[in-house]
Amino acid sequence: MAKTDFKSVDAYIATQPEATQSLLKRVRSIIRAAIPTAEETISYQIPAYKLPGGAVIYFAGWKQHYSIYPATDAVVAAFGPELARLKVSRGTIRFPLTEPIPEQHIEAIARLRAKEVHERAAKVAKAPARTKRQRSDGLKP
Repeated sequence: MAKTDFKSVDAYIATQPEATQSLLKRVRSIIRAAIPTAEETISYQIPAYKLPGGAVIYFAGWKQHYSIYPATDAVVAAFGPELARLKVSRGTIRFPLTEPIPEQHIEAIARLRAKEVHERAAKVAKAPARTKRQRSDGLKP
């Protein structure tokens, strides 16, 4: 892949083949509707959506498919039957370009990922602050 430095999701989508552009625009709108408070950005040179607790979801276009990331254990468990016909590996869900966009599944995946990020952020916020460990010899570290 050529070295890129995308400044926006629009710039990323514009580099895709024309037929893929409309598909990616639709995926983008589904994600934005599912998590409207997420910040839209470019991360790892692909479109990303972030909430205060971290990255929620990414998408990317390829020659034969488009992908949604990350396919966490919770996502795979929740949508296992729906994802069974797709290629799911190493945190990636691949959707063929030749098939209709599974809008409801993408929306539900985005919402589930947002919930995971919120829960992780809440857990971190509740954790007690770490303190420096005292040395066993009584000296200051």
